[in-house]
Amino acid sequence: MAETSYPPVSFDTHPSQYKHWRLGIDGAVATLTMAVQEDGGMWPGYELKLNSYDLSVDIELADAVQRLRFENPEVRVVVVTGQDKVFCAGANIRMLASASHAFKVNFCKFTNETRTYIEDACAHSGQTWIAALNGTASGGGYELAEACAEIYLIDDGNSAVSLPEVPLLGVLPGTGGLTRLTDKRKVRRDIADVFCTKAEGFKARDAVKHHVVDGSYSRSRWSEGIRSRAATVVAGARARPDDARAVALPPVAPEMSGDTWHYRHVSVRIDRSARVASVELRGPAEAPTPAHLADAEAWALRFFRELDDALLRLRVNELDVGLLLLRAVGDAAQVLAHDASVEGDGWFATEVRGYQGRVLRRLDNMAKTLFAIVEPGNCYAGSLAEILFSVDRSYMLADDEGSNSITLSPASTGRFPMHSGLTRLQARFPGDEEARLLAEAAAARRSVIDAETADDMGLVTFAPDAIDWDDEVRIAVEERCSLSPDALTGMEQNLRFGGPESMDNKIFGRLTAWQNWIFQRPNAVGERGALKMFGAPERAVFDYRRT
Repeated sequence: MAETSYPPVSFDTHPSQYKHWRLGIDGAVATLTMAVQEDGGMWPGYELKLNSYDLSVDIELADAVQRLRFENPEVRVVVVTGQDKVFCAGANIRMLASASHAFKVNFCKFTNETRTYIEDACAHSGQTWIAALNGTASGGGYELAEACAEIYLIDDGNSAVSLPEVPLLGVLPGTGGLTRLTDKRKVRRDIADVFCTKAEGFKARDAVKHHVVDGSYSRSRWSEGIRSRAATVVAGARARPDDARAVALPPVAPEMSGDTWHYRHVSVRIDRSARVASVELRGPAEAPTPAHLADAEAWALRFFRELDDALLRLRVNELDVGLLLLRAVGDAAQVLAHDASVEGDGWFATEVRGYQGRVLRRLDNMAKTLFAIVEPGNCYAGSLAEILFSVDRSYMLADDEGSNSITLSPASTGRFPMHSGLTRLQARFPGDEEARLLAEAAAARRSVIDAETADDMGLVTFAPDAIDWDDEVRIAVEERCSLSPDALTGMEQNLRFGGPESMDNKIFGRLTAWQNWIFQRPNAVGERGALKMFGAPERAVFDYRRT
């Protein structure tokens, strides 16, 4: 089956535009029903049968997760359910078989991020997600359920949960299924082994017995049981914050002119011959106003929403771009002022900081080289300094006047943990506690640091003077773009995901590496590979050598 080419993907949507999900809200309980339109795939050539999904389905789900946090703070429970007898058959196999390797990996990466955002909402927004499996949930359908805080499976003698990727498709569960079984649901390793090689999965009795689900209800008690469980969770949930009110999220789609995109606070310019995208990050022009304390147009939220959209478009639509050259320009003092406007325990401030952290973790997970350029007039301060510490290398011009500076703030000392749980300063100095403590002390003082000092402190990679600046940056970019993209992706993923191993680190570091390998192996995607032969009368043909 030939790989499919596809038009550019947009990540902008709204509940009024959803094709595949129905969102209903009744007081403190939201119900999100997966009702996939079979003919609503992202491109022609496959049908989304059995509530299977492609990227278009996941884009809507990701949108719903974010909107429920900002637009529906009254919601304490989100019940995720599906069509009668089929909750979700997982990722659409015909789509996967026809998609390019890069699209498969990026599709899984976006889906993984959406799953972790569900878990983040449970942990930090007081919105408990409950998977109400009113039919079979297989593959990615069960992985979606695993992202929820609780899972209930209908006991109708037919419905089951399963992870059939290994026996049926010759690949791994692509969105954290294995990791969540052992790390989150605490399923015994030998039982997990049986579950992941038993294509038909477990029906209700065995699923409950082995902790693969949290409970079950018969068909006659199903609706009542789920309603009762949701009501119990609502009764025990923390109260809606007194200052919470709905904040609608407007579109952030850029104006696009050829290879240049313009948002309000972010611009992207692509040099296709060099395979480089220059990304300009603009700080706020004015101080925050009282209206910004709960406003979707506030720079602290709007900027990060624009950056998020740009990163997704670059990731999925611009496969030939290998390097992002990031420049933050503007008034550092205004960045700090807008950071201060979302400090404290207020509902909106907490949600904005959470969103900022998710975007920074998306940046960590880009399969592109990240270089930061720090020149006079930059605004790498506070929350934007975290971008400086996320990149693979940073180049800071050492000007004679010493006016080129970065500004640290307490934002770097715990506000934005990485997937490992470490701050970016902790991850930057894994074996140099003295340097880390020095940087953290500078952050606590909101220190302004010039290029020479930043270089001495290890806060930037290089600090060339004006004589060497142009050549050094140019040569670094050219050299980087000449290297093998496969080797760079593997190297960058390994280096970015250091530190303590967490469930997220396993998913985004380890799983992404295995996907990059397995999705190119003949046993999965060869002409007689399992993914290509799925549904055919012939069996897949495997090369049984283990290495």
